[in-house]
Amino acid sequence: MAADQKVKGPASYFPSIEKTYGKPISHWLKLLDAMKDKKHMELVAFLKSEHKIGHGHANALVSHHRAQGEA
Repeated sequence: MAADQKVKGPASYFPSIEKTYGKPISHWLKLLDAMKDKKHMELVAFLKSEHKIGHGHANALVSHHRAQGEA
């Protein structure tokens, strides 16, 4: 990606997620890998309740994770 291109979509939240929660994105994606059978909002609720991640950040992680699984 060129330096002047702006990251869009769920990945645009990644720097803030890493800074706020102190873990790399790979950590969160591994947690979600272990729960692939759950629905989108169940995964969002898990991240919010068990890891105190805000709704927008949790939704971005789950959306990205699901998109990667479909690719």
